[in-house]
Amino acid sequence: MQKHGTSFTKTRLAASLSIALGVSSIAPVALAQEASADDVEVINVKGVRGSLIRSMDVKRSSDGIVDVISAEDMGKFPDTNLAESMQRITGVAIDRSNGEGSEITVRGWGPQQNLVLFNGRQMPSSTGSRSFDFANIASEGVSGVEVQKTGNAAVATGGIGATVNILTNRPLNNAGTVAVLSGKLVNDTSTDKGSVTPEIAGIYSTKFDDGKFGVSITGSIQKRESGNQQAQVGTGWRSFDGEIDNDWSDGVADWGGVPNDDSQINRPGADDIYSVPQTTVYRFEEQQRTRKNAQLVLQYRPVDTLTATLDYTFFENATATQHQDVSAWYNFGPSENVWTDGPIASPLLYSETFSTPADLSMAAGKSSGKSTTNSIGLNIEWEATDDLKVTLDYHNSDSDWGADGPWGTSSNLSMAGFVRTSAATDFTGDLPVLSVGGGNDIEWSDMRVTGSVFGNGVNTQEIEQTQLDFEYNLNDSTSIDFGVAVNEVSNRVQNVNVQRNDWGGVGEEGDFEEEWFKRDTIHDKFDVSGGDFSVANQLNDPTLTDFSILDTIFFWDFEEIRARAAELYDNTSSIIGDCGNSFCPSTQFDAEEDRTTEEETTSAYVKVNWETDIADMYLRLDAGLRYEKTEVVSTSAVVAYDSAAWVADTEIILSDNGRTFLDQKGDYDYLLPSLNVSLEVTDDIVVRAAYSETISRADYSNLLGGTSVASIANRAGGSGSAGNPSLLPLESTNFDLSFEWYYDDVSYVSVGYFTKDVVNFISSVNVDSDVFNIANPADGEKYDAAIAALDSGATGAEIREYIFANYADSEFVDVDAQTITGDPATDNTLVFSIGTPTNSNESRTVDGLELAVQHFFGESGFGVMANYTYVNSDLEYDNYILEDQAAILGLSDTANLIGVYEKDGLSVRLAYNWRDEFLNSRGQDTGQSAPQYTEEYSQWDLNASYEIPSVEGLSVFVEALNITDEYTRISGRATEQVLNLTQTGARYNVGARYRF
Repeated sequence: MQKHGTSFTKTRLAASLSIALGVSSIAPVALAQEASADDVEVINVKGVRGSLIRSMDVKRSSDGIVDVISAEDMGKFPDTNLAESMQRITGVAIDRSNGEGSEITVRGWGPQQNLVLFNGRQMPSSTGSRSFDFANIASEGVSGVEVQKTGNAAVATGGIGATVNILTNRPLNNAGTVAVLSGKLVNDTSTDKGSVTPEIAGIYSTKFDDGKFGVSITGSIQKRESGNQQAQVGTGWRSFDGEIDNDWSDGVADWGGVPNDDSQINRPGADDIYSVPQTTVYRFEEQQRTRKNAQLVLQYRPVDTLTATLDYTFFENATATQHQDVSAWYNFGPSENVWTDGPIASPLLYSETFSTPADLSMAAGKSSGKSTTNSIGLNIEWEATDDLKVTLDYHNSDSDWGADGPWGTSSNLSMAGFVRTSAATDFTGDLPVLSVGGGNDIEWSDMRVTGSVFGNGVNTQEIEQTQLDFEYNLNDSTSIDFGVAVNEVSNRVQNVNVQRNDWGGVGEEGDFEEEWFKRDTIHDKFDVSGGDFSVANQLNDPTLTDFSILDTIFFWDFEEIRARAAELYDNTSSIIGDCGNSFCPSTQFDAEEDRTTEEETTSAYVKVNWETDIADMYLRLDAGLRYEKTEVVSTSAVVAYDSAAWVADTEIILSDNGRTFLDQKGDYDYLLPSLNVSLEVTDDIVVRAAYSETISRADYSNLLGGTSVASIANRAGGSGSAGNPSLLPLESTNFDLSFEWYYDDVSYVSVGYFTKDVVNFISSVNVDSDVFNIANPADGEKYDAAIAALDSGATGAEIREYIFANYADSEFVDVDAQTITGDPATDNTLVFSIGTPTNSNESRTVDGLELAVQHFFGESGFGVMANYTYVNSDLEYDNYILEDQAAILGLSDTANLIGVYEKDGLSVRLAYNWRDEFLNSRGQDTGQSAPQYTEEYSQWDLNASYEIPSVEGLSVFVEALNITDEYTRISGRATEQVLNLTQTGARYNVGARYRF
């Protein structure tokens, strides 16, 4: 780089490196705009080293704080998965799905608070939310990724953590004709099928007519067979203050509590918070995925001052999942437990016994989903004069997700053997260990069909975006950028469940065939340590010290059992499936949930760019102002209910009464300033400072209007949720300061500090409501009579038996069906706890440090990259509070260490990635507000490639991911409160790549 007066002149090397990155940046970077590859002498630095030089060059030349990943060569991105490449960037962490990177967190801000662009455009999501799933994109079609961490008035709002721009190939930026073909074989050790699956990708780029016309075609297809093993407390933990016990004196309030007597060892005190588990589940999954990507780019440059680009992009990601599980549900009856110390107390051992044998459930299911994205866009760049450039960009993109098979997007059919005399879970190890009295003696002939849910859903999202930008040079040192844009987003969510609530069982034992049941074991499928029930020796009851660990499961034939059940049993669901019974999904989405959100944002911005010399130091700054106005309309159709039936000890089923419709609206507008200052103290040292105000919009799930309640309630009442289209976005005031020392052509050190003051945090307020005015069969004259006649500790089963015996003549009591229906004349109204999102005006601060070093040891071929991000906030989840509270999801420290060797055609990279514990959710499936923490996780990955000397352009490579077989673990208020432990395994790839 050379400075001449106040004019910044780029060397040919710098311009060439920027062009190699692909298309223009989200924030106009000084190097990526003003030259084509035909105008300069291109110095081609290939491989890892070349990729790092290109990335460092853009980072160094940016006005704000930007990190970049560049392809090592056309069609060769550093990692197979885009998110897994991005986690190498300082401050970026990823969430994994089935062992593969799917979503990103930047500087502690989760997927919803990061805006992802595709060639500068906002892309639709198939998840029904604002988060972008990087697993949908094959990395072979990507030329670079920019992560802009500071605000810029020229960039659309939406990312408090960062704005991420995914860049793809542009043929007129390439030299001549280039073609690349690659293929690999993948062995995923997480599956027990032992299959090897293929991947193939190719890219072809050419230009002709003296470089005026360019064509680029990219395509890839990947098949993957994977699986996982999970241990769960499936529906979460119920939390109470230490004063709550289950004396049942009022019949309701203490449900789930534990006695305050000598049946508890180290029982929590009155000032403690304690939690009890609802289930223990072992789940085994297999998944098949087919991912297809394609892009066609046409470019035409009839004159040097005009370039038109037309592109079409296609993503498709289809998955099919099969699962089997075994579980024991705790009924919160008499229990003997051993506890940790408070103030957050958890059972080291939780145990219950049953006077009547309870169910040992074994469920199975098959489901599938396919997400498809189509995008067509037009970009016209016109240099109207030497000082004025005009850019028009338009795209229309849509994405949808839905079932890709006969069993809907989520199916689960449950069977059970009613053999369980006791249940206990040892939580002293990472793996929860379940003991079931009589569980290992279960036979196939004990199994009966119980409840089932055949779910189906469709998410569709469409974005139409038009942007008009102007760049005008006032003089050699000053320019002004300004523009206007309209962005329309339509998001629709539809769901329908065919649900049978026959959890007490239907039919007879022996209704099925023995060959449909494969007896198998559980614990040999986990490589995780668990407890051995030695803690049970502390219990006062000697009859409970002999615990038999459950190690029996039937992997039963889902399709055979389902078909036989459909023949034998009557429909019991209020919604019938497409097959004419309740044992299959429905596509009649008008029967349940249908919600649409229309969001239109109009924006305008102006930004002034200025550069000058100050005492032999080069100064650049941009100051801008962005205005955005957003209007939201939410139209919702949700299920209404008209009656309730008490069908089991703790279950009340609501009766569907069709749908109700509601329109709700909201709007807001913001004026958002930004300032970026960059000072080159020397040729090698850059100091940056930045100020900006940014917003991040509420997720669509919070904006959706209408009140939706769960179809199953209990004696304590029901639960539900209601959206709020009037929610304001999170608003953040940001300050950044960084120091960067570029001491060699591929080596640098950077230190950065950032702080964000954020308002409008969203939390859920639970409001008691008698919506629908339904009579509660477990709260009225008959119920009160039963409580008066029985002792205060009467169980739900005993209360129901009393009502059956004394009110058999009532039209609301059906002894044969074992149901008690609410009587509007004598029963009180069923109360629902409705969770509604709301904004908080309280301001909270997130700040942190980013440290990074990149160093190559001369010409030895060895290099190292290391970074660490520390993030802190004064808004942390308080585990001692039982009500919902505002909290930042995804906030955690991260670190990466990468060793590189590249010389004589051999390239090797060993990467270590670490992420500290973070809060991933403020709710569990109990209906209570409760935290979920993803525990600390680290992973080692290795890849190596070698260029065959005798065949120019041919290289072979191997990749190994998660080579130490790490597992993920999610827990609640304490580490003993495990919610999910998922074990996947290592993934190995071997392949070849040929550049023509």
